[in-house]
Amino acid sequence: MEIARIYPQIFLDAVNNKTLGNSVIIDVREPHEWDYYHMEEAKLIPMGQVPHRMGELPVDEDIYLVCAHGVRSMRVAEYLKENGFDRVINVDGGMAAIAMFRGFQYD
Repeated sequence: MEIARIYPQIFLDAVNNKTLGNSVIIDVREPHEWDYYHMEEAKLIPMGQVPHRMGELPVDEDIYLVCAHGVRSMRVAEYLKENGFDRVINVDGGMAAIAMFRGFQYD
């Protein structure tokens, strides 16, 4: 099964330039990871909650998925594809790569 992927810098350019349209960004990490740092543009749906919260996801819009390093989000992308969501895109490298390009400050 082919999962669309996007490089973090290209993704961030699209976020910053507001060219993602009506797409959604879903962060599949756990709440404690989200609390540490996250993208304001994203919505938190932890990986384990995705099966129960698929009704919150658009079937006719792009869904960008992020996690810590891109592994969990890839699994969620595969799961969503198997369940009828065709417009899923995994952000390569996850929040670690995004943080590198965005320059997040850590406390």
